[in-house]
Amino acid sequence: MAPNQAVFDFLQKNLPPEAKIFPEKRYKNSRFDFYIETDGRKIFLEVKGVTLERDGTAYFPDAPTSRGTKHLQELTDCLQNGYEAAVFFVLAFSPAERFCPNRATDPAFADALQTAAAAGVRVLAYDCDVQGAYLTIRHPIPIQL
Repeated sequence: MAPNQAVFDFLQKNLPPEAKIFPEKRYKNSRFDFYIETDGRKIFLEVKGVTLERDGTAYFPDAPTSRGTKHLQELTDCLQNGYEAAVFFVLAFSPAERFCPNRATDPAFADALQTAAAAGVRVLAYDCDVQGAYLTIRHPIPIQL
């Protein structure tokens, strides 16, 4: 839950004060981590915690995730129904030079991420300051799909 709390804190600091942030919002067959309404925009946001790093590159997932693939497919569906959609990868470490989907571990997830990005789902990756069990979102890192 630390990545979700870190993103919630980040959203509260970076969105306008009148923005409404709803955790755990259902859409069709998924429950996304956040639903945001701000400035006439309606946004579904899914958070993924990243723990795998090799040679300066952060990878997700560290194990096959059919649930993660389903989330990406349904985020893409959100776009077709008038919503904005984003997936937010939270790196539970710092620094990292880049983020990549872990194609070797889960090619279906990697393909779904590429498809979602091409359809207009925003893909975000940020590193964190780690203090014990607490994460603080720091900086965006480059994404290589």
